This record gives sequence, structure tokens and C-alpha cells, in this order.
Amino acid sequence: MLRVAEVGKLTDTGRQRRDNEDSMFVSSPLFVVADGMGGAQAGEVASRTAVEVFQGGVPDGPGSVEERLAGMVADANARIHDLASRDEERAGMGTTLTAAYVDLHDVAVAHVGDSRLYVLRDGRLEQRTDDHSLVGELVRRGQLSPEEAVEHPQRSII
Repeated sequence: MLRVAEVGKLTDTGRQRRDNEDSMFVSSPLFVVADGMGGAQAGEVASRTAVEVFQGGVPDGPGSVEERLAGMVADANARIHDLASRDEERAGMGTTLTAAYVDLHDVAVAHVGDSRLYVLRDGRLEQRTDDHSLVGELVRRGQLSPEEAVEHPQRSII
């Protein structure tokens, strides 16, 4: 049986940007984090828009939780695309997104980009998602080692 024992949330601007483009929604059993894409216009708007889709929780209905989460990601994408196409200042905006739904027996995950999902087990963090990035793909293909990926100059390209 799974349970959420403790919940914490923290966001950090990081080393590359002055402005924080992170958004999150934390309300057990649903946990969502989105990071506006650095360098893209209005990344903070994109991440906030994506997270807003999840604030009502996972809707009841047909399909598995995974399928409903995927539908919510598609809805978020459509809303962001619509906002970007109607406002020149938001053209090209985007966000990463990772959502986890934790019920009594399973964890369902929706993941786009390089915001990661980790599990803390026995004092160790275990990464549970793969980065949808250029460098992540090179690591999966065996063309880069994980150690090389950490310092690769194109590690932020999604």
C-alpha cells in the first residue's frame, strides 16, 4: 500500500535566470511541477497555465488515470498554444511538466520535458523519468555518459 507521509515544496530560480518560471500544484493525491522554458518568451505564463489545468484534480471518467492525466497534458498544451498564437509577446512560450497521481496501490505519471520525478527510498533518490532533451536522448543512445551529460553545453535543449 502506498501513502504520502510528508509533502514539501520548494522552487529555485537556478543559476541561469533572474526570474523564476516555476509553477506547482501540491494537493495529495496529485502533485504537479512545471518549469517555463528558459529563453522562451513568457515561460512563467506557460508554466502557470499548465498547472491551472490540474488544480481541479484528475477528473472522473472513462479511461485509466494515466489516460486522464495525458488528456490534461493535452488540454494544457492546447491552452498554451492558444495563448501563444493570440499574443505576439507570448509567441514561442513553453513549459516542461511532470505530474504524479498517488493512490493506494499505484503511481500514475505524466511527463513532458526535463522536470524530473524522483522517489526517495531507503535514503536514496531514484530518478523515475527520462529527460526529453537532446542530451537525454544522447545518453539513452549510449553516445554520452551520464557524467558527460551533466556538463554538456547543450544539456538544456529540450
